[in-house]
Amino acid sequence: MKVAYLINQYPKISHSFIRREILALEELGLPITRFSIRSCAEPLIDEADQQELAKTNIILDAGILGLLISLLKVAITRPQRWIEAFILTLKLGWKSDRGILLYCAYLAEACVLIDHFSELQISHFHAHFGTNSTMVVLLNHILGGASYSFTLHGPKEFEKVEAIALPEKIKQAEFVVGISSYGRSQLCRWCDYTKWDKIKVIHCGLDQSFFSLPRQPIPQENTLVCVGRLCEQKGQLLLIEAASKLVAQGFKFKLILVGDGPLREPIEQAIARWQLKETVEITGWATQAEVQQHILASKAMVLPSFAEGLPVVLMESLALGRPVISTYVAGIPELVIPGKSGWLVPAGSVNPLVDAMKKVLETPISQLEDMGKTGANYVKEHHNVLTEAQKLMLLFQEAKHSNKSPV
Repeated sequence: MKVAYLINQYPKISHSFIRREILALEELGLPITRFSIRSCAEPLIDEADQQELAKTNIILDAGILGLLISLLKVAITRPQRWIEAFILTLKLGWKSDRGILLYCAYLAEACVLIDHFSELQISHFHAHFGTNSTMVVLLNHILGGASYSFTLHGPKEFEKVEAIALPEKIKQAEFVVGISSYGRSQLCRWCDYTKWDKIKVIHCGLDQSFFSLPRQPIPQENTLVCVGRLCEQKGQLLLIEAASKLVAQGFKFKLILVGDGPLREPIEQAIARWQLKETVEITGWATQAEVQQHILASKAMVLPSFAEGLPVVLMESLALGRPVISTYVAGIPELVIPGKSGWLVPAGSVNPLVDAMKKVLETPISQLEDMGKTGANYVKEHHNVLTEAQKLMLLFQEAKHSNKSPV
């Protein structure tokens, strides 16, 4: 059995959970061929990502001429399949938010995959995210390529279901993965109830680099950390406002923002406006090892997200024995147990966030340690990447047995 993965951009700093999944499958004895539609524009600072880049086939490296040649080649050698795929491309492109021309590009990318499918004898494609990567493997399947499945993370896919043709993608797939029960529920909304059994839950997971670390005590210093891309959905601007209110109440602490992104300048302006330069620090992008050290140097992780799937960084923090503050959004309440492993607050509300941060700073270290242990045990049981990869491998094997031979 030969399985290939397709991701829009891989490797990527924020896609370490995909890398862990691929490596876990290979550790279990299933080699994975990696495909990415395009290279990541961000620098790859983690050595593990750099190693993955060397193993990854970039579809757009074929260039415009290569895409056109593949498109023509498949049209000539598989005319009936090509016409069927072209009609579907026009139908879905017309309804999309990206337009027919871009969907024709997806068709050309699917034709490039057909060549690889024949050459490498790939039996199944798996895509991450329900957007263009899944559209490409769908069209590849219509062209007579391998069966496919995909993992949907949210939240963006759930915001434009019809525009990305999610019902059609679910319909044609062998199976579909949600990363939480919440995610599965949203997928079930967009397919007939008789097909709900093809919607599975497989969690994102962590590897032994988290579970094998010796337990490190929570430090006495009042340090909070927030790890994530600096963007609207992560809520860092709200976090800066909450920090200003805590400072005004006389609390002394350090808030470390690990990451970078489009909101860095507005966040820096907010830090200056509220005179928080001695309180808040932005590190920029960090390697996995550096992220771990920032988490371990903190009392708690704070991620006041407005929209999410299920943030891996919360799993990482809990696995390292640090309680978390986050919001009642999507799959987060399935991971964080209020009062046991962290605190949950309403998304977009400043004062409850201030209260939760205050509780962290006022809670005795021994109690924080107990919360960290509870969170670590939960993550080890429910988010071990090897355990989750075993579930996924079984689904791939079932897909192989049920797959019809392509034309």
